Amino acid sequence: MIDKMTEIQNHVFENGAQLADTLANYVTEAINAGIAERGRASLVLSGGSTPARLFQQLATRPIAWADVTVTLTDERWVDETSEDSNAAMLRRELLTGEAAAAKFISLKTDHATPGEGETACAERLAALPVPYDLVVLGMGTDGHTASLFPGDANLGPALDPDTAQPCIAAHPPGAAQARMTLTLPSLLSCRRLVLLISGAEKRAVLEKALEDGPVEDMPVRALLRQDAVPVDVFWAP
Repeated sequence: MIDKMTEIQNHVFENGAQLADTLANYVTEAINAGIAERGRASLVLSGGSTPARLFQQLATRPIAWADVTVTLTDERWVDETSEDSNAAMLRRELLTGEAAAAKFISLKTDHATPGEGETACAERLAALPVPYDLVVLGMGTDGHTASLFPGDANLGPALDPDTAQPCIAAHPPGAAQARMTLTLPSLLSCRRLVLLISGAEKRAVLEKALEDGPVEDMPVRALLRQDAVPVDVFWAP
């Protein structure tokens, strides 16, 4: 049974362009608030195709990018020369122009496997100001978020609320590449949390995730069934 549920604010838009513009303003506000309070800000972003338009908009916003540290929620274990690299997409769509002044922390190390790279990756993440000013997550049609996938052998440790690991190796069943993902406590170490989704299918998946059922079946439920951080859902058709 569901014993607690976070506060969820739904933001619905007519189209993706409207969503990206509004969310870019929202992210800018969060970053500038962090800089005003402590002189620097931390931003944790998802890869994939959905946030690309957001990143393009965000790169044009009036932000003191030299005071911003950016990392990813998860990364495929590939070099940045690969078209599957989230880091490469982030550099291409966001870290351009004035935004190139931001410090970027990659989750991909030179180790052969993400399991071997966990310690080095955790050391890198220690440079991020905590709590993160904002985490932007996506969601798959299977209910995964970041690289917290149903059926992954490391899903239990990754969702453990008491784990001290900020990141952990992920091996999504059937996926071509292993990955590195932030753990649930790391993702929730933030002031604001955004779930960015688009399309009717993703909306239906979210509605299902809000129903009763095991977290392991739909790991995004772990974000919805916590009371530490409110969740803002940004959705467009």
